Amino acid sequence: MSHSSNETTHKMNEQTDECRLTELSIANLQTVKKKGAGILSKNPPKIQRFLFDTLLYEMVFRKVVGLMMGCLGLSKQPTRPAPCAENSESLQIDQIICNSPRIRLSDGRFLAYRERGVPKNKSNYRVIVVHGFGSSKEMNFMATQEILDELSIYLLLFDRAGYGESDPNPKRSLKSEASDIEELADKLLLGSKFYVVGVSLGCYPAWSCLKCIPNRLAGISLVVPYINYKWPSLPADLTKDDYRRGLSRWMYIVARYAPGLLHWWLTQKLFPSSTVLDRNPAFFSNKDLEVLKNTPGYQLLSENKLRERGVFDSLRRDFMVAFGKWDFDPMDLCNPYPEMESSVHIWQGYEDKVVPFQLQRYVWNKLPWIRYHEVPDGGHLLVYDSAVCEAILRSLLIGEDFPLYRPQ
Repeated sequence: MSHSSNETTHKMNEQTDECRLTELSIANLQTVKKKGAGILSKNPPKIQRFLFDTLLYEMVFRKVVGLMMGCLGLSKQPTRPAPCAENSESLQIDQIICNSPRIRLSDGRFLAYRERGVPKNKSNYRVIVVHGFGSSKEMNFMATQEILDELSIYLLLFDRAGYGESDPNPKRSLKSEASDIEELADKLLLGSKFYVVGVSLGCYPAWSCLKCIPNRLAGISLVVPYINYKWPSLPADLTKDDYRRGLSRWMYIVARYAPGLLHWWLTQKLFPSSTVLDRNPAFFSNKDLEVLKNTPGYQLLSENKLRERGVFDSLRRDFMVAFGKWDFDPMDLCNPYPEMESSVHIWQGYEDKVVPFQLQRYVWNKLPWIRYHEVPDGGHLLVYDSAVCEAILRSLLIGEDFPLYRPQ
């Protein structure tokens, strides 16, 4: 009886601590900043730990959010438009009164898209580009018109679910991302096979395509693909000292269990914060910093945009699927193209400070059927380099090899 009573008391104390944590996270945070260590000694150990973590993470939280949102697919995001008026006579491709053309998916959602390159009916290669976190179909994939004309390339960029002018998907998952890509290709009549280029966080839909629809892929390139530290096969000796692992885990916990607190933190004005793109060399390589000098403000990630709950919720869902537990480990994939009927590529910057090259090399060593390319002075923003974009397309589409980009 006494054991049961003690256990109940212990649980009640834990619940009380959790309530105090929530209250302190909002009401007392400014006091913690001013009084520092003095307030720590006046609370139970669990509260002290929380307050210490709060002080530590406050200094880096916004910069980390900037790192995740900015680097994981950097581009200028257009303002989300009002719902578009639909044409009642629309069939597969919805002719709508909107800034961009859209297609209707089988579940009723709409995906907006943008076309570049040569006309589809005159193209030799049809390539779908999958944008990263906080980005859109307006992303800067810096392939020149000259290379698109030379190889007769049709480029299709689209807003993933919940981004830009595409409808959100409350049931977003790894499989739904691959399904959206396949259905987009079918609605736009790209043929039985097509190419996919995933960028940064947009590589989790690309991995899903490799898992779910490998027979539809003529080839696929994963450009600066992010790493999910929950993949079981990642060795501890490579990740135990990687600060990105702890930060991504902490952000995932907050996004999953305290979305209201996260939304408040991203939009509050109590504490000074740096801008998302503050050109901090801790997050950007020298090459990335050069790119950022000519990059306009990041419209989607301003506090005003994040106050729009729909924008915030879409970003949160995307982040949680990407960094959550997957139903497969990419390192367990078998070569889907033993006859070399298609090819798989990874492109990595040696100076990338968002995703370390050591982890990409590990993935390559585990999956030797992937063709690995490493840009010696490249950072995370490889798609802003027209020479690298040309190399990505030439290697994917016509199998060109570039000695400059072989890992040393």
